[in-house]
Amino acid sequence: MITTKIYIKPHLAEYVVSKFGTPDGFIRFPDSLDIYHVIWDLTERRPVRCRPDDGNVEIILPDRSIGKAPETYNYISRKSQRIISRYLENIFLTELHAFVFDEKHRKGNPYNESVYRFICRYEIESITEDALKKNCYRWINRFQKRQKRAYGKQNILTV
Repeated sequence: MITTKIYIKPHLAEYVVSKFGTPDGFIRFPDSLDIYHVIWDLTERRPVRCRPDDGNVEIILPDRSIGKAPETYNYISRKSQRIISRYLENIFLTELHAFVFDEKHRKGNPYNESVYRFICRYEIESITEDALKKNCYRWINRFQKRQKRAYGKQNILTV
């Protein structure tokens, strides 16, 4: 088991640790998820003069029977870390929106309570409930039909 540390946003780190964390404190992504293959594609040989890994999460590198050996390809560059971070943020927001939508339309819970339950479910403390609620409202407003404004001619009374 070869691991490496990467830096992602604190609320994503809490989400990933809660969802994919192992009892040892590492993050193990199942090979059925796309993020597993994204990480496998982004690993590369460690440069000669490279600083030790630093970050707020430690992930277990994919170990496949064919292809890159994690003993050799165990480095994730800063650019690759940003790609992984964006991918994890998409996973986070997708699950948040699906959870809130399901809670609202199937169970009848208000958005405030749904977002709060999501935060409690994944033990997220580094982002506020209001920030996630605003994100959900922005997402919902994208799909609602917009009403056309009535810019017709006004009736002007002439004397």
